[in-house]
Order: sequence, then structure tokens, then C-alpha cells
Amino acid sequence: MLTIDERGGRVILHGTDGMRTEHALDTPEAFEAVSAAWLRCGWDVKYVYGFSWMGRPVIQLPEDMIRIQEIIWRLRPDVIVETGVAHGGSLVFYASLFAAMGHGRVIGIDVEVRPHNRAAIEAHPLASYIALIEGSSTDPATVAAVHAALAPGEQALVILDANHSRAHVEAELDLYAPLVPVGGYIVACDGIMANLAGAPRSAPDWGWNNPLGAVDAFLARHPEFVLEEPAFPFNEGKVRQRVTYWPNAFLRRVS
Repeated sequence: MLTIDERGGRVILHGTDGMRTEHALDTPEAFEAVSAAWLRCGWDVKYVYGFSWMGRPVIQLPEDMIRIQEIIWRLRPDVIVETGVAHGGSLVFYASLFAAMGHGRVIGIDVEVRPHNRAAIEAHPLASYIALIEGSSTDPATVAAVHAALAPGEQALVILDANHSRAHVEAELDLYAPLVPVGGYIVACDGIMANLAGAPRSAPDWGWNNPLGAVDAFLARHPEFVLEEPAFPFNEGKVRQRVTYWPNAFLRRVS
């Protein structure tokens, strides 16, 4: 349990064992505790379902979008491959970054691209930067189509945001990791599921059936990747870590 004492300038954590821990309100520890509660509350009230990017709904935590932008700017990949399309807001977001940088394109994969979403994406001013592939992201035909869409030597950043079950994400990691160059990333989104079992809009098995388990299993078999939290390119504040729906998401290829 968490108590925020604004007048006293402190945050109090009450453990299940009866222990309590206090942090001054102006400390990173207090910010991290309050942020964890805010993330849970935001999940319950569907906070991320209230944003759009250049006219398309984008169901993402705004900080996650800013942080992935930092990586895209630094790496300048030739292609972003994203599994999971929904309304297409993330695809348009990445396309807008590539348009601003003058380089890059996006491939979006979904088991079903609904007709109204496809029509809106294909009519968007940035449609020339976006290619859609319909099919399960783990289907061999889909994987083959994605690989065929990359020219020899093109470098990809892969973002996994489709079916978030452990088995599906682990399969995606195995199938799409070969697209990632040394120094690049594959990103497994929504590991926050591990902390949400029992919350509204969750399932009882989320404590184990989540992307974090897939990441751990993949890394155990693939020493060429490491779990690496990208450093903030700018930070004059006290905050030390992301406020995110994507904990332990960034797998960097090191060999």
C-alpha cells in the first residue's frame, strides 16, 4: 500500500509484512513508487486509449513513444518492423519520424488489419512510408514476406506489440531476431502485464504468461543478445528509469 503525504513531503510504503518505508517526496525513490501506482491506475482507467498521432489513435503510453523515438534517432534504422497494427497510430508515428529524418520506412504486421483501419492508413499523407502485411506474425508465410521486404544490407529495428502471450512473444523473438543488426534492438512491449494479474482487464495467468518470461527464455538461448536499458540521451533531473508499460523490453544484439 502507498500513502502520499503531500503536506509532509513524503511517500510511505506499507509492506505486507507490516514494515513501512518512507521517502522524501523529492527523491527518485518516491517518484518510482508513485509512478508504479500511477501506471496501475492508468491501466485500470484505460489512460492510453485517449491519444492520437497525426489523426490515428495510438494506444501507447506517451513516455514509451518518446523513449523509442530517442532510439530511432540514434540508430536511424532503414526499416521498423512492428507486429500489431490496431488503428495504425504507431505506424504513423514511426513514419512521421522517418519523414522528418529523410530516411526509413515501416512494415506493420497484424493477423487482421480491419478494413476501416486499412483504409485510413492507406489514405494517410504518410502512407508511402508504410507497408502492411496481414497474417499472424508467427506464420511462416508472414515471416517470409517480411524477410523478402527487406533489401540486402537493410538494418531493422523490430518492435513486438501483437499477441503478448509468453509463447507467442518467444516465437516472435526467434523469428525476427535475425533481422536485427549488431548494435540494434528488438523490443518486446507490454511486460507490465506481469504486474497486473488481478487488475481489471487482466487475466489470472498474466503473472507468468507475459512478455517478460519470453524475454528470459529467449536470452537463455541467444547469447548474441543482451537485455540492455537504453541510457537517457539527456537527463538533468533526478529520474533514473523510465515510467513505462515496457519494462525489460530492450534486447540489444551484441554479436
